Amino acid sequence: MIKGATGAVLALVLGWCALAMPASAQIFVNIRSQDAPKYDPHNNTSSGMGHPMFMMGDTLVALDWDLKKVHPLLAKSWTISDDRLTYTFALRGDVTFCSGKKFTAADVIYSFTRLADPSARWPFYWRLGEIDSLTAPDPYTLVYKLKRPHSELLVDLTNFAATIINKDNVEALGADFGVKGFDGTGPLCWESWQPRKELVLKRHDAYKWGPTGVYANKGPVKYEKMIWRIVPEETTRIATMLSGQADFCHWNPLQAIETFKKAPNLAVYEPTADFAMFYWGLKSTRENMQDKRVRQALAHLVDREEINKAIFFGQAETARSLVHPKALDFEPATLDVLTKRDHEKSKKLLDEAGWTMGADGFRHKDGKKLELLMYSYTVGQNPKLSEVLQGAARTVGIDIKIQTWDPTVFFQKIAQQDYDIWTLSVPYTSAGDQMYLYYHSKNRPVPNRMMWNDAETDRILDAGRTATNDADREKFFKEIQRRVHDEALMIPAAHSRLFLVAKKSIKNVRSHGIYSAALYKGLDVQP
Repeated sequence: MIKGATGAVLALVLGWCALAMPASAQIFVNIRSQDAPKYDPHNNTSSGMGHPMFMMGDTLVALDWDLKKVHPLLAKSWTISDDRLTYTFALRGDVTFCSGKKFTAADVIYSFTRLADPSARWPFYWRLGEIDSLTAPDPYTLVYKLKRPHSELLVDLTNFAATIINKDNVEALGADFGVKGFDGTGPLCWESWQPRKELVLKRHDAYKWGPTGVYANKGPVKYEKMIWRIVPEETTRIATMLSGQADFCHWNPLQAIETFKKAPNLAVYEPTADFAMFYWGLKSTRENMQDKRVRQALAHLVDREEINKAIFFGQAETARSLVHPKALDFEPATLDVLTKRDHEKSKKLLDEAGWTMGADGFRHKDGKKLELLMYSYTVGQNPKLSEVLQGAARTVGIDIKIQTWDPTVFFQKIAQQDYDIWTLSVPYTSAGDQMYLYYHSKNRPVPNRMMWNDAETDRILDAGRTATNDADREKFFKEIQRRVHDEALMIPAAHSRLFLVAKKSIKNVRSHGIYSAALYKGLDVQP
């Protein structure tokens, strides 16, 4: 559609320039398509929350650009016992929250105890492993004891869910924690939030403990503020970047990537490693989805090469498996198990499942039509992906109804469990991370929205998670990939690519792939 800044986009550029005032050199404007429900690192899995959370808060350890190596952050060093059950972290003694409160081991214990609270059922609680005890022999030593080994604990502790929070701040704000304020130790501090409009973060002047081995600048940041502004419309985001009225965007309309690359004022960056997948999830407990053959029939309906061209403008990678081939512990045997387009196979599977074609063009069984309800986002590629599956399903007699929701309410609606299919994208760091995230029964109903509850799946996942050597971990995580591909609980649509677009005038920009957060800590960038 876009061959340059012409036509409707050019008109938008000129209109935007007439209305918008240039940002200060000391204020970065970062535009994106969606906001978060709230800014509590334990509350939800939304990337809209996670991205600024990496800047507002810190974790004990940080993840390298390759998404494999782990570096010190709030913990300056650590030791691991021979049985892999005890991690002893030596914490930094020079860290303060934005409020000025001094950071100690007590803050880590409070944060992890809150996240691990079984009654709260926070979606990412499992990243902490099975904690036996958390103790602090002194204010700057944390002894982290597990009941069973957790082979990816250090990597999991780099996720935003493991952000260290201030107990005083949580208790003072109560239900408004993450709504009216957030007190973290990150390089940026909460200033204000207008939901669905903008989140304003200001420089944490005392910050000097940036992750060792990741950034040259340990802090503070070289600018005064960053405004995370919500711009849902794709054409407006394009116009905003081309006109120079924003500094960053990593929720970019893919049809504009080539235009951005040619723009004299912009640069496009991609991370060293980035694993994220757009998919259709299938809820296994629904009446019409319990039969694996129906799920498999849906999996063989779409042409992923065409999806990449038509919906992702050729800017994604065609998904031939659930896990990206470059991810740790990927199983090559899963390539094309779910992804070959074969309508005749879909029809045969539906016939075998007892669904016969009716005069109305849809399949029926026991007097009921094969009708499915799909939940979808209102932004990005999700609406189009929903329509693609809906159209393909009708060619074999499946009637899919689509219900779309704004991102700020989507997770509330899907929590009500009234859906057969949903569309989302999932960032992950390894095969084991993605598999455990979605398939372990402990993670029902979030993020295991498939409601998959299978003892053998749990056994294999637990064996991989508790492995004490790389060979065993790899063996079990490859085994689980083979198993879940056959069950067709999640249908891959595309492996997305992360594009960070920034003004060329901004120095030292580099894109990070952790949870598709691109700017991560943003410590090196400067006007």
